[in-house]
Amino acid sequence: MGTKEDVRARLSIADVIGEHVRLTPAGKGRLKGLCPFHKEKSPSFQVDTEQGYFYCFGCKAGGDVFSFVQRVENLSFGDALRKLADQAGIQVEARYGERSSRDLYDVNAFALEYFREHLPGPALDYLRRRGLTDETIAAFELGYAPDGWDGLLKRARNRNLTERQLLEAGLLTENPESGRVYDRFRGRVMFPIRDHLGRLVGFGGRVLDDSKPKYLNTPETDVFKKGELLYGLDKARAGLGSGSELIVVEGYMDVITLHQHGFTGAVASLGTALTAEHATLLERLGAQRLTLMFDRDEAGLKATLSGLDQVLGAKFRVRATSVPSGKDPADALLAGDDQGIRAALAGGLDEVEYRIQAAVEAHGLGTSEGKRRVLLALLPRMQNLDPLDDGAERMRALACDRLGIKPEALLEWIGSKAKRRSLTDTHLAGMSTQRTEEDRELALLRQLLVDPSLLAKLDGSMPWRNEAVRKVMLAAQGARSPDDILEVFRGQPEEQLLIRLLFEGRDTGALSRDTNQIYEQKVEAYAAAAVDDIQVGLSIDSMRAEVDLLKRQVLQASAAEQASLLRQIQELQRAIEAEKRSRRATA
Repeated sequence: MGTKEDVRARLSIADVIGEHVRLTPAGKGRLKGLCPFHKEKSPSFQVDTEQGYFYCFGCKAGGDVFSFVQRVENLSFGDALRKLADQAGIQVEARYGERSSRDLYDVNAFALEYFREHLPGPALDYLRRRGLTDETIAAFELGYAPDGWDGLLKRARNRNLTERQLLEAGLLTENPESGRVYDRFRGRVMFPIRDHLGRLVGFGGRVLDDSKPKYLNTPETDVFKKGELLYGLDKARAGLGSGSELIVVEGYMDVITLHQHGFTGAVASLGTALTAEHATLLERLGAQRLTLMFDRDEAGLKATLSGLDQVLGAKFRVRATSVPSGKDPADALLAGDDQGIRAALAGGLDEVEYRIQAAVEAHGLGTSEGKRRVLLALLPRMQNLDPLDDGAERMRALACDRLGIKPEALLEWIGSKAKRRSLTDTHLAGMSTQRTEEDRELALLRQLLVDPSLLAKLDGSMPWRNEAVRKVMLAAQGARSPDDILEVFRGQPEEQLLIRLLFEGRDTGALSRDTNQIYEQKVEAYAAAAVDDIQVGLSIDSMRAEVDLLKRQVLQASAAEQASLLRQIQELQRAIEAEKRSRRATA
C-alpha cells in the first residue's frame, strides 16, 4: 500500500495544477498564473515546483498538491488523496476518513440499481406523460421506489449490506419507539442527486398521487448537505467556464425538461434558498450570470430578489424571471412553449436595478432625507470596491445617475466610515452634481438657526419648495433664538431636521474653550453673508427655471409671440448676470 508521500513523489504539482491553471515561467523553479480561487486580471498565483507548494499573493490561498485539489474540486482530504493516488497509479490504504464517504457513495449506487430496476410500470408511464424521452430518462438515471416497507432492506441483506450502512446513507428510517427500521422511499419516482463532481450523494423522491409529502429528500448525511448541492450541476457545469448563464429553477422535472430542450444550464436548489456556500462553489466553477426562473408573479420575484443573499449579488449578475404563461418551465415546455422560455430568459428583473428601484420607491428622492435613506439602503452592495465586482460597480453608476451625485464623491463617502455614520445635508449637497433649490433652502435654514435675527433680511416673498422649510420660516417670525424655533416643533417631525441642521451649523469640532468665542463670532459673520449668498442663489435658480419655461414656449408660439418671449428671455438673462456680478462683488 502506498502513502501520501508516495503519491506526492510520483506526481508533479505543476502538472496537477496545470490542469486547472495556465502556468508560465516566473523564475528558477517558479511558475505563475491567474488564481483559480478569486477573480483577478494579473497573475498573483505562484507554484514552487522545487518545494511542492503553491501560494496566491492576492487571496492568500496556499498549500501542497493535496490542498490544491481539495480546494479546487471541493473534496475532503481522503477523497483528494484517492483521486491523486488513482492518477498516479498507486493504491493507498483506506484511511484519513476516506472510507466512510466511499461507503456512502457505494451504498447509494446499490440503491440506484434497485430503483432503476423497478422503473418500468406506472413510474415510467408518468415520466413519459411529462414529455421525457427514454434517452433523457436514462441520462438522468431516473428510477422508482416500489410500495412496501422493506424491499430495499431485503435486497441489501442479500448483498451483505448492513442496516447501519443504509441508515447512515439516509435510505432507511428508524422508528424511535419500537426500533424497527424500514425503507425511507416508498411509492416514489426517484431522482438521483449527484454533486458537482458527479458523485452519487443522495436521492429525491416524488409521489405519483396526491399524498404528502409530495417530495422527499435524503436527510443530511456526511455527503448530502442540501445547502451545498444543486441538482443537475454535474451536467450544467460543462458550460460554466465560457461564462454561460446558469438557470436556477425550483424542481427536478424543471431541470430535466429544460436540459432535454437544449437549456443545459438549468439547476435546482434542494428546497433551500441559494446560499453563500452555493456562491463559493459556483464562482470557483466559473459561473458569472444567474437567472432565477420561478413560477411566481412579479411580486414574488421581487420578494426573491429582496431576500437574495448579498454574497450572491456580489459574485454574479443575477436576474429573476418567470414564464409569461404563468406555468412552471416543465409544463410550459410540455405545452410546446419553447419561445416563452426564451422570452423569460431574455427578460426579467435585474437584481442591481431592482434594488435601486425598490430603495427609491421606499424612500423617494424628493428630499435630502429620502436620498440619505436610499444611499444607506444600497451601501451593503456598493461598498465592495473590487474592480472585478461588476454588480457593485453597476450599482454605484446607477445610483449616481438616479440620485444626481458625483462618482468620485460617492466613492469618497463609501470609503469613509465617519461620513457613512453621519451623512449630513452638507455631505449630500457636496456630493450632488448640481445644487438644487431645495439644497439651497436647507442651507439657508441652517444659517437662520445660527442667528434667527437674519430672518429680517428676507423680503418674505420667497416661494419655498421644501414643505418643512416653509413651516419653519413661518414659525421663525419674531424668534430671538434657535430654542424659540425648536420649541414650536417639539415632538413634531420637523424637530429632528432642525436639531440636525443646528448641529451642522454649529459643529465646533475639537475647538478649545478659549477659541470657541472667536469661532462663534466668525460663524455669525459668515451666517449673515451666507444668507445674502443663498438668497441670491435662490433668485438665480428661479430665474433660470423661468428662462427654461419660456424657451419651451417659444417652440410652440407664433412668430409674433416668439419675439415677445425672446425679449423676456433676454431680460431674465441680463438679470441673472447682474445677480452674478452682485455676488462676485460681495464675495
